[in-house]
Amino acid sequence: MYKKFFKKIIVLMFLFILYVYILVIQYLPDQITIFEGENISLKTIFGMSVNSEDEVLETSVNTGEKTINKVGSEKLSISLFDNFIIKDVNVSVLPRTTVIPVGNVAGVKLYTSGVLVVGMSEIEGEDNKIYKPYENTGIEEGDTIIKINDNEVSSTDDLIEKVNMSNGKEIEIEYIHDEETKECSITPVKTSSEEYKLGLWVRDSAAGVGTVTFYEPSTKQFGALGHGITDIDTGDLINISSGQFVTARILDIKRGEDGNPGKIQGTVEEQQTIGEITKNTEFGIYGQIEDLSSLNIDTSKEMEVALRDEIELGKATILCSLDNQTVGEYEIEITKIYKENNYNNKSMEIKVTDEALIEKTGGIIQGMSGSPIIQNGKFVGAVTHVLVNSSTEGYAIFGDLMLKQSKEVDN
Repeated sequence: MYKKFFKKIIVLMFLFILYVYILVIQYLPDQITIFEGENISLKTIFGMSVNSEDEVLETSVNTGEKTINKVGSEKLSISLFDNFIIKDVNVSVLPRTTVIPVGNVAGVKLYTSGVLVVGMSEIEGEDNKIYKPYENTGIEEGDTIIKINDNEVSSTDDLIEKVNMSNGKEIEIEYIHDEETKECSITPVKTSSEEYKLGLWVRDSAAGVGTVTFYEPSTKQFGALGHGITDIDTGDLINISSGQFVTARILDIKRGEDGNPGKIQGTVEEQQTIGEITKNTEFGIYGQIEDLSSLNIDTSKEMEVALRDEIELGKATILCSLDNQTVGEYEIEITKIYKENNYNNKSMEIKVTDEALIEKTGGIIQGMSGSPIIQNGKFVGAVTHVLVNSSTEGYAIFGDLMLKQSKEVDN
């Protein structure tokens, strides 16, 4: 009896250990991007080792972490007990770079690929009956309509025109749901105003203000916000087809309080074009600067991007603009660092300590997202979020994450 019991225990332990190894292997990335000399942090467990055929890996004496001091592409092999290769990881090694931290408030204009569905409503037909033409089609809020009858949809006006041209006949719609392209049929309803409608509320553009984080002189690229721009109704990241980066005019500063975040109120109307936006990502917006003079930055302030091991707890400063004339430098503290975080824009916890900034804004407010953080003469990251219950505290993203995102090639 006891033998059978122990056998079951041994089998269960074996299955549990096997399950842990499977989870660790699945967690390992297929592709990582690092800067030259940056530590490679791969979570492994007993029996796993990281090797390179070209012997480009160096092991830190203090941490045991691996580094590659060679720009280019490398392939690392994860092996089990040095006998069985269980996974290959492709590594892109970027050269160390310098940037100019900016801190200016600027305007953002985004235009979507297709039109974004932000709501649904019943339609009263010309017969005074209520219809839901979208019902049972599979279309949901947050989906993007990209084609009608195999013709691309470029804007809200374009969608309205194509629907009216149907004259009430069934149309084929191609749309994106959770990054998957789907198709459905839908019959527009004729209203008393002799228009044809689908019962869908859609949007094709978004605009707002935020802070420019950095300008990279070698590529003329910029990064801003430190987080993506999401649709106000759906909360989804906006999939853009194009965008403009423009100067902005600050109208007012609404001071933040605990439980009630403040904001920078500004306008992008009749302002000057700075450049083109090409990416809207979880880690910020990116693009190419066309008119550097419109940013009014000091090109002598070029500095290195800090690697994560160079960032310290303690004093740092942020750059931000609270009027239409100057960028100020204000004291903060970095209170926590999450060195292994590559998955979201909450890499560090920060606290505003500058009395002048607290007096003016209450701490971190909307519109300050993207304010660059400087420590020991290096660019270390950008402000991303405020803690709602503590207006002086918030999160920041690593500078290396933003730079890597700006250089990543879209598939």
